[in-house]
Amino acid sequence: MLRTIIISLSAGVTFGVSVAETHPEEPQAATQDQQREPGQPNQEDEQERDPSPSYSETVVVTASKVETEIINAPAAVSVVTSETIENSGATNYGDLIRSVPGVNVSQTSARDINVSSRGATSTLSTSQLALLDGRSLYQDFFGFVAWDFLPIDPSEIAQIEVINGPASAVWGANAMTGVVNVISKTPRQLDGTTVTLGFGAVNRDVVGSDLGTGTSYRVNVTHAQAVNDRWAYKFSGGVSGVDAFARPTGTVPVDPDRGTGGGTYPPFQNKGTTQPKIDIRVDYDHPDGRQKLVFGGGYAGTEGIIHTGIGPFDIQSGTALGYAKVNYTRDNWKVNFFANILDGDAPALLAIGSDGQPINFAFNNNTYDVDAGNTQLIGTRHILTYGGNVRFQAFDLSIAPLGDNRSEGGAYIQDEIFLSDHFRWLIGGRIDKFSVLDRAVFSPRTTFMIKPRADQTFRVSFNRAYRAPSLVNNFLDVTFVQAVALPGVGQYVFPVVATGNDGLKEESLTAYEIGYTGVVGRHTASAAFYVNKTSDSIFFTPSGAYSSQNPPPGWPLPPQVLDALAQQGILLPSNFTYLNFEGVTDKGIELGLNTELTSEIRLLVNYSWQAEPVPMKEEDFSELNIPPSNRFNAGINYDNGQLFGNLNVNFTDSAFWTDVLDARFHGETERFTMVNGSFGIRFLEQKVTAAVKFQNLGNADAQQHIFGDIIKRQIMGELKFGF
Repeated sequence: MLRTIIISLSAGVTFGVSVAETHPEEPQAATQDQQREPGQPNQEDEQERDPSPSYSETVVVTASKVETEIINAPAAVSVVTSETIENSGATNYGDLIRSVPGVNVSQTSARDINVSSRGATSTLSTSQLALLDGRSLYQDFFGFVAWDFLPIDPSEIAQIEVINGPASAVWGANAMTGVVNVISKTPRQLDGTTVTLGFGAVNRDVVGSDLGTGTSYRVNVTHAQAVNDRWAYKFSGGVSGVDAFARPTGTVPVDPDRGTGGGTYPPFQNKGTTQPKIDIRVDYDHPDGRQKLVFGGGYAGTEGIIHTGIGPFDIQSGTALGYAKVNYTRDNWKVNFFANILDGDAPALLAIGSDGQPINFAFNNNTYDVDAGNTQLIGTRHILTYGGNVRFQAFDLSIAPLGDNRSEGGAYIQDEIFLSDHFRWLIGGRIDKFSVLDRAVFSPRTTFMIKPRADQTFRVSFNRAYRAPSLVNNFLDVTFVQAVALPGVGQYVFPVVATGNDGLKEESLTAYEIGYTGVVGRHTASAAFYVNKTSDSIFFTPSGAYSSQNPPPGWPLPPQVLDALAQQGILLPSNFTYLNFEGVTDKGIELGLNTELTSEIRLLVNYSWQAEPVPMKEEDFSELNIPPSNRFNAGINYDNGQLFGNLNVNFTDSAFWTDVLDARFHGETERFTMVNGSFGIRFLEQKVTAAVKFQNLGNADAQQHIFGDIIKRQIMGELKFGF
């Protein structure tokens, strides 16, 4: 009996390696490209995959840059399918992946979404890499992912692959806790014209708020055409927007044990967001059937609130990321180039500079990246994958004027060894060199897979991954003022100097995991237990305080009062900087079940448990965000071709946050449950689709970060026309 392992590179060129089930020494490599007649287009572009394949048959590429069925992936992988995306009630990417086990999502404003795997999120989640068809969306200047810079409409997504756990051995820097790879549909898969119109209402009924009901909308047009068997193209453009959510009022709850809370939520002009997008793609299949070119480019704009350690900034209208890319494949070789051009402006809403004016953050970041790679069969038992990339970045940041560029390069190799029918061993590693780091960084990886049956896989794995310091981490240089209430004086304003640290080490993570994926009939089960040990964690922290020997300018009281306040635990910080801390250990369990009751009904249920992080030094505990201990998701999707519906229930436990301003604004968010979903109908030969989408149907006060907005019920009506 033969089984076929499908291996694919980014632009759709695939080859099949036939491996004998009972005699692994007998297979012969036979590529799909060699089997095609000259001039015949790639099968991937000729037709879409089965619109409703079994979840266990889903093919993923992000786990190892080698296309494989999810049952054989060497890491914990979850997939959000195109059917789920189409029927989902989600109106942003955070809610699309909220139901993935092990993934924490926090939305702090109408535009600000942060995602992290197997650990707490923050206002700037720095450890999760995000990709669009392999092109990085990670913003190295600040070390975060701006999800609003995805230039495509959700209807253009083939699937979203989520890797839980380190992936630097393949993807390099910043894939420390996981990877989210959004894979778009090809022009041939999108063939035709689609117009989407959506309008909705946002509940903002919060105690202390008089905003009234807000609005949301989305408009998108997509046109794709296969001109002939060589050329195909796609154009899409649209805009979406939502009004500002309600802000929390009153004071942050006091935690006497931690010595946090008590600060009054400061008022500022909260904003919604408007996000225009344009995306173009042109595919060319060479007549020899072995080569392919993909040209792409686009633009994604945004505006709205981004939260940081020194408070919110207001990203101005006109801020945008433009990109261009070229992908070339020949058989199993690939060569890819992309350029990301970011330009924007964001004045602070709370942080006031030493000149008495709001700090203005003007940022320009140009990224140029070239990578190449290949996958090949060595003998009869080895699938070897290797490649590398070089990247250059130019920066112009108003708050980090001393840093203007950096470069990096890396190379990886991995070997998947078929020891027998029941045992596989993947071993590999990657080495990277950054101009801002003193030494090269090595990221090893190994996974041993045991397959008692073809549809059952047990994994034992070891990984090491890292994130490089952002440019702001290295070169921040800004002075802002803070205020304190003094008895008999009132509000006293004093300056604080915040500087970067060009001696930072990379933040690294060593991970151990035991995992399982298995299929029983129409049921796909998964389980994982992991231990993550992070070292040299990078935190923004006070590095100096005023005292009687160093009083702030214009101090109105005797200098000895500063020492007395310090003895009471009240410090007036004089300096902030970024420092490497000793480290922390996280561990957790993830359980998941995807069930296909019928061809029309699919269910999912999963549970994630995360232990409280354990720092190597007890005094570092006050610097840590604490993730929710328990998360539970359950969902049902129904689609008979004409009628469809989707319902998801997401429970998130309480969490603790320490990453905004000072201890007065650190605190715990309450547990919340969100019910999201949609229902709709397709008619006129499925050329028209009418749907109603809803989020937080129960209208819970969902505050996903202690300094974040209050997210209430949202409902949107949507019409889609196909031509």
